[in-house]
Amino acid sequence: MKTFITLLAITLLSACSSIVTMDGNTTQIHDLNDMDQDGVIVARERCNDTVMGATIDNYGCGKVKPIHQRSELKILFANDSYYIAPLHYDQVEVIASFMNEFKNTKVTIEGHCSKTGSYQHNLSLSQNRADAVTSLLTERFSIAPDRLIAIGYSYDRPVDESGTHRAQTRNRRVIAEVTGEDTMADMKWHIYTVDEGKE
Repeated sequence: MKTFITLLAITLLSACSSIVTMDGNTTQIHDLNDMDQDGVIVARERCNDTVMGATIDNYGCGKVKPIHQRSELKILFANDSYYIAPLHYDQVEVIASFMNEFKNTKVTIEGHCSKTGSYQHNLSLSQNRADAVTSLLTERFSIAPDRLIAIGYSYDRPVDESGTHRAQTRNRRVIAEVTGEDTMADMKWHIYTVDEGKE
C-alpha cells in the first residue's frame, strides 16, 4: 500500500512538469533545473541575478533591506589635534569603498572630543575632526562633497565618562553613519555563514 501511494505521488508530481504523448513517450514541458542554485526552478524563476546567499521569495527574487551602517573609525587623534596620520587612511578608505559600491549613499561624519578645555573650543575641534575626515574622503578617495556631512559634538556624547587618560583617548573619535536609497541584499544566516568567503 505504501509503495502504491509513493508511486501515485511521483506520478502526480511528474504530471505537473511533463506530459505523456499518444505514443507513450514523456515530453518535458517545464524546466526543473535550478541554474542559479537558489532553490527555485527555472520554470518559476523571475530573478536570475540574485546575490548568492540572499534571502529570496517564491520566485527567486532577493529580499532587500535599506542601508543604514554606523561604525566608529579607528582614528586616534592627539589631544587638541585634528590631524589624521596616514596610518589611519585605511579606515577612511573602507567608508569610501562602501560608498563607491553603493552610489546613492551619503555619510555623516561625527566628530567628538574629550572633556578637556572649554565647550566652545571642543565644539570647534570636533567639527575640525569631522571636516578632516570628509576632506580626506573628497581629496584622496574622490567622494563627491554633496554626499558628505560633517558635524561636531564637542564633548556632549562621551563613550567613557570615567575621566581617566584612557577615557579621554577613547572620547577623541569620529563616527561614520552611512545611509542611502540603495539597498543591500538581505542575506540568509545559517551555521556555515561565518565560513563563507574564506579561501
